[in-house]
Amino acid sequence: MRYKTFIEDLDKEKTKEETKKMLKEIGELQYLMYAEGKRSLLIVLQGLDASGKDGLTRGLLGYCNPVGLAVHSFKKPTPLESSHDFLWRVHPHVPPRGVIQMFIRSHYEDILVPTVENLFPPEKIEERFQIINGFEKLLEQNGTRVLKFFLNVSKEVQLERLNERLENPEKYWKHNDGDWDTRAKYDEYQKVYDTIFERCSQIPWHFIPADTNWQKLYFVAKVVHKTLKDMNCQWPPLKSERFEPKN
Repeated sequence: MRYKTFIEDLDKEKTKEETKKMLKEIGELQYLMYAEGKRSLLIVLQGLDASGKDGLTRGLLGYCNPVGLAVHSFKKPTPLESSHDFLWRVHPHVPPRGVIQMFIRSHYEDILVPTVENLFPPEKIEERFQIINGFEKLLEQNGTRVLKFFLNVSKEVQLERLNERLENPEKYWKHNDGDWDTRAKYDEYQKVYDTIFERCSQIPWHFIPADTNWQKLYFVAKVVHKTLKDMNCQWPPLKSERFEPKN
């Protein structure tokens, strides 16, 4: 299995300062990638309910230019989506060149939920592992770098956050009765995730501790920042038949 697990002894204030610096640079690198227009980045966020996917997305993209950004949240398939192959609803949202695309949940939900809820026979689930591997390979072959993060929230912290949605009026909107049904199957979902990590690891997973928001943002920003720097994007040259660049 190919995991990238982050465990560090961090000073909170110093880490927050370093994170802010990285986030600003991510914004600059994102705009450079958009201007270059040759490559794209797909960031996949997976995690159980209350692992903080939405909050991480806001924090990570705070210094980015909205031009060149896209975010899509995958929920339960609609009847129309279910009438097609399971990637039919995913492929239109992969990023064009120059764009960073965030997936809040993703194509992995089409293995995770059907397995736990016994919606399909095992052979159908088995096919999906290989289809997903091929799909992600296709994206990278066409210039889209794929980063996959699993936000690992503990059972105790998940309970605190779900209860907060019942107690804090500003978080009522996040409450979903179905989240409690999912929580009751916490261990089953984690077991299926372990299989996903093993079977779909040609592109490695980054395993992120999600109990503390500032640490979670730091670890994800660190990977995204390095990835964008390693792309070594360049400002495009002047294209003009009338003018030459001034020295």
